[in-house]
Amino acid sequence: MSLALVYTRAALGLNAPLVTVEVHLSNGLPALAIVGLPEAAVRESKDRVRSALINAGFEFPQRRLTINLAPADLPKEGGRFDLPIALGILAASGQISVESLQQREFLGELALTGELRSILGVLSASLAATKAQHQLYVPNENAAEAARPKDAHIYGVKDLASLCRHLSGENPFSQAQASVNLNIRPLPDLIDVKGQHRARRALEIAAAGGHSLLMMGPPGTGKTLLASRLPSILPPLDDDTSLEVATIHSVAGQQAHPFGVAPFRSPHHTASAAALVGGGVNSINKLNCTMMFWTVH
Repeated sequence: MSLALVYTRAALGLNAPLVTVEVHLSNGLPALAIVGLPEAAVRESKDRVRSALINAGFEFPQRRLTINLAPADLPKEGGRFDLPIALGILAASGQISVESLQQREFLGELALTGELRSILGVLSASLAATKAQHQLYVPNENAAEAARPKDAHIYGVKDLASLCRHLSGENPFSQAQASVNLNIRPLPDLIDVKGQHRARRALEIAAAGGHSLLMMGPPGTGKTLLASRLPSILPPLDDDTSLEVATIHSVAGQQAHPFGVAPFRSPHHTASAAALVGGGVNSINKLNCTMMFWTVH
C-alpha cells in the first residue's frame, strides 16, 4: 500500500490536538516533501528519519514521498513528529503492517541511530490519548510521566527497531507504570512564623474557605514567608487538579511537581506586569501565573 496514516499529538498550550500524519509514495524522482505548516525542527526531521531508518536496518524508499501533517492550519513544532513520520514511511512502503498502527498514537524524537529521545508536554498528549481510548507510545524517559492519568495505556519505546518488532507481535512491550515520588521534600510549615497572629488567622480563613488573599506592606514584614507556608495548610489537590498542575510543569519542561501538593510561585518584587503575564510563542509564564500565590511589596 502506498498510503499510510499514523496518529500523533501536537502541543498547543495545555492542549494536545490530534494530528494525522499522512504518508504517500508515488512514482517520480526520489524526493521528500513535508507539508502541513511545519516549523524548522519538523522540516529537518526528514534527515533524522532517513538516517534512523537506515541505521535501524530498514530500507528508505527511493521514490517520491509526500508527508502531510493534518490539520494543515495547525502549527507543528518540535521533534515529536519524527517517530510517526518514520512509521508512516515504513507502513507506506510495506515494511510494517498498516493495520498495526490503528487505535495507536506515537510521539518521539529520533536520534540518527534509531533511538528515541524524550520530548516536552507528554502528559497533555497522554490525557488526550486516554480520553480517545488510544494506546500511546512515547520514549522510555517519558513513559512514567505519561502513565499518570487513570486508565492510560502507555508504552515506553527504546528505539525504532524494537517498536517495529512489537507492532508485528514478535516482542510485546509491557505497559508502563506511573512513577511514585517517595522523596517528597517537606513543605515550609506555618509553625515557623513567629507572631503575625492576624496574618496567620487570615491565612487559615483563606485556606479553609478557598478565598483569595492579598498581602500588602513594606519589604521584610513577612509577606513571602507567610505565603510560602500557605500550601502546607491547604487540603491535598484532587486528581484532576493535580494532573493540570503536572501538565503545566510538563509543557514548561520543569521538574515534575509532587502529586497532590498545591504549587507556590514567588516572583521577584521588581518583576513588571508584562514579565508576570509572559509573552512570546509559547507563553508558558501565562500558565504559571494562574497558580501563583501573590505577594505585593
